[in-house]
Amino acid sequence: MSNKQKIANSSNGKEQDEAKTELQASLTDKRRSALQKYREMVIGTRGFWKLFKYEFIMWLCNATPGAPGYFFRKLLYPRLLGHVGRGVVFGRNMTIRHPDKICIGDNCIFDDLVVLDAKGIDNKGITIGNNVVIARNSVISCKGGDIEIGDNSNISLNCMIHSEKSVVIGKNNLWAAYCYVIGGGNHDFDRIDIPIVQQGSHVKGIVMNEDIWLGAGVRILDGCNIGRGVVVGAGSLVTKDIPDWHLAAGSPARIIRDRRNASEKSDGND
Repeated sequence: MSNKQKIANSSNGKEQDEAKTELQASLTDKRRSALQKYREMVIGTRGFWKLFKYEFIMWLCNATPGAPGYFFRKLLYPRLLGHVGRGVVFGRNMTIRHPDKICIGDNCIFDDLVVLDAKGIDNKGITIGNNVVIARNSVISCKGGDIEIGDNSNISLNCMIHSEKSVVIGKNNLWAAYCYVIGGGNHDFDRIDIPIVQQGSHVKGIVMNEDIWLGAGVRILDGCNIGRGVVVGAGSLVTKDIPDWHLAAGSPARIIRDRRNASEKSDGND
């Protein structure tokens, strides 16, 4: 191989290393062993004992079917997670990442195949209130951010919450299936001389207040503040704030009406 080819290959390798997100660069660092990368991805802390405890508990009962599985997960998961309240039900084949930063209130229910990923270095992770139901295949995922879910919220199947900074969900939220709340991912793309993944991103976070109903397939983008008592129609794309008590729908979503006006008309007709 000629010197020019060596220099070109070296340059290409350097460009490939630079064209990565911070997390991607950490997990693909050639100087670290596969075990170190796995430990960082799964538990986020050093120490053989914590990794062994995680692996043993997940191997023992994560996929165990029926009542024995529910019993052993109820018994052992509190030893793994940051906090688990009373009466919590854990389904089969859950994915749990950075368990020390996952705190769960009383009487919560997690269906099969739910993902709880509190990944991050300095973040607080995932905090879930009391009486929360999270249905099958839903993903609650931090990428260095925090996620809070208020009491009595009901998140249907195949939903996703992603946080690079902060996603706060108030009490009594009701979500239909396939709702996505994306607290991040706004990459700059003004330059064309370098890959988009190198250009950084700006993240504001998402706040969703109490008593919100999302129809099936709603997508809420970063930076939105969704007011109390809001209803969002199925298939809507929310790109900006929605004030309290309003109904919004469309792609992008627009205000349809104020729910309080409808209540006043109904009262007047009674």
